[in-house]
Amino acid sequence: MKNLSDTFILNNGYKIPRVGFGTWQTPDGDVAANAVKKAIEIGYRHIDTAAAYGNEKGVGLGIIESGIDRDKLFVTSKVWNTERGYDKTMRAFEKTFSDIQLDYLDLYLIHWPASPAQFSDWEKINLETWKAMTELYKSGLIKAMGVSNFKLRHLAALMETEIAPMVNQIEFHPGQMQTEIVAYCRENNIVIEAWSPLGTGRMLKNQTLKETAAKYNKTAAQLCIRWCLQNDIVPLPKSVNPSRIEENAEVFDFSISKEDMDAINSMQYFGGSGLDADKIDF
Repeated sequence: MKNLSDTFILNNGYKIPRVGFGTWQTPDGDVAANAVKKAIEIGYRHIDTAAAYGNEKGVGLGIIESGIDRDKLFVTSKVWNTERGYDKTMRAFEKTFSDIQLDYLDLYLIHWPASPAQFSDWEKINLETWKAMTELYKSGLIKAMGVSNFKLRHLAALMETEIAPMVNQIEFHPGQMQTEIVAYCRENNIVIEAWSPLGTGRMLKNQTLKETAAKYNKTAAQLCIRWCLQNDIVPLPKSVNPSRIEENAEVFDFSISKEDMDAINSMQYFGGSGLDADKIDF
């Protein structure tokens, strides 16, 4: 791992940069555009957004105004829960495509699975959503397809389809490693991405992480990002602060020792969102 453009190879042969720039909770318009431009200027080549973030226009504008060649970027968006199913997914993608103003998406994800807690036909809903995404993939409008927040039960049916998921984006940070789904994805060549690798800031207040980071003359944020990388997870840190965006990219000049990796890996749950795909009501 040498820089922000280092990549993993997805199971269809497409390359995904090993660090992404997250945009959750980033306001649309100039704030999103400026944050994305700064990230690209620093060297980020992987930008993650979603229809539900309400900032696809700003993210797209930032990409366009950065002046970077489109083929040098990896851009992700996601279909929201209210738009699951074949027809709704197709319409949702058309809006995303119009808002973001790019010729294609590198990755399109199902943001959350339909689950048995909400729908008796939850598996059918997920399969119909996946069918629409498969058509988008075959048309070349998306270069890779995947899911977010999927557990084993949600993935099972998709694994039997013509095209298996290439990515699963999950909540992953110290104290919340989700070992079961991570192990399954690795066994099936599905790349794991980490949303909220800093626990929406909660990791930064943990004394153990702060003390460990100090050993490397780094911040707790940098430690968490590097920890994700050394666990072969794609972190998606986010910020609108230019200095923080830059700081979060400075994770390639140190390596966490095995002893410290083991200690962080052993941390108990302390700062997660509490969101569970089988219990959400949105």
